[in-house]
Amino acid sequence: MKILVVCQLYYPENFIIYKIAEQFVKDGHEVDVLTGKPNYGYGYILPEYKKINEEIINGVNVHRVNIKAKKKSRISTIFNYLSFWNKSKSWVRKTKNSYDVVYSMSLSPVTICSAGNLYKKLHKVPHVIHCVDLWPESVVVTKAVKKNSLTYKILYIWSHKIYSKADRILVGSPSFTRYFADVLKLPVENISYVPQCSLVENIDVEAYQYGKGTHILYCGNLGLIQLIPLMLEGFEKVLKKNKDIYLHVIGMGPMSEYLIDYISKRGLENNIIYHGPMNAEKAAPYFKGADALYVSLLDEGAIGKTIPNKLMMSMAFQKPIIAVLNGDGREVLNQSKGALFAEQDADSLAKTFDDFYQLSEKERTLMGASNRQYYEKYFSLRSISKQIEEKLK
Repeated sequence: MKILVVCQLYYPENFIIYKIAEQFVKDGHEVDVLTGKPNYGYGYILPEYKKINEEIINGVNVHRVNIKAKKKSRISTIFNYLSFWNKSKSWVRKTKNSYDVVYSMSLSPVTICSAGNLYKKLHKVPHVIHCVDLWPESVVVTKAVKKNSLTYKILYIWSHKIYSKADRILVGSPSFTRYFADVLKLPVENISYVPQCSLVENIDVEAYQYGKGTHILYCGNLGLIQLIPLMLEGFEKVLKKNKDIYLHVIGMGPMSEYLIDYISKRGLENNIIYHGPMNAEKAAPYFKGADALYVSLLDEGAIGKTIPNKLMMSMAFQKPIIAVLNGDGREVLNQSKGALFAEQDADSLAKTFDDFYQLSEKERTLMGASNRQYYEKYFSLRSISKQIEEKLK
């Protein structure tokens, strides 16, 4: 097949879409990607990419359109979203390239997929949307928009229109199907569950040497729905009982400054170590060396029921997981039997940190092995790419 992949975020930005596109090439398909200039997490277009519009990365033909960089302000985010929405559609109108199918990965915002719908309309080819972030639900959960506001109503109508034009929708979590039926009022006959996979699967890396004690790693977005304040409060409480337990944090996001200030003001620098942002490959040794991995998600709305992408990487690295999760993510870990759970409460989380601290090395190893076995069966890149390929065919 000749596949056009549409996604605003692509390598060197750290999202699974580039792994999927490269796997398509390995499986014998011709793949073009329509994306933007890399800027996510930086606040500016990477200098080396300012003049690059076309490149080939591991056999994938990458077409980059000029977009506004996403900075910290809300207005900057809006301009970033709208610039890709506009420029990607302009590229579609001008391109002479022909494809058999369009595959759009719907990260935030859903307007990423508009170019795929336009190509479908102009060239009469099917369009498949892989929805791993729900709109307009995402902006409600993050408190960016109130549900009864005019802005929400506009985003609802826009999201409904974009989703409804796709030939098939793949959802990253089973519970998303209910959102499409109950909230967006769309038929579910052409909706299929296809999860994400880990950015790093090869765990044969040299482990980061943390030192003595029990070391727990959180790696991911530092945002509101990741419950960063809860993580810090729960961990501070467990330190009253156990002094040789350590929390390591890798990532960046809206709560980065809060994290740094909390550690400094509470004098927790010895036990809570912030390593800053890293891509998945650089973070891999930290996953390998940690005693446990921490995953959390706000239990609110449909987003709170999803399977976080960081859960996949945590399971891939054969580690026990300490989780503040409900919905689909909790169900996965119930099946894998590789996690200890806490409620969305600092005392509950502190107890769960302590419960893990008390586990024997054998118990920890068995939990990690269970997670890796589950990952290989259900979430591997090979398995996921084959599922997507079947839907595209």
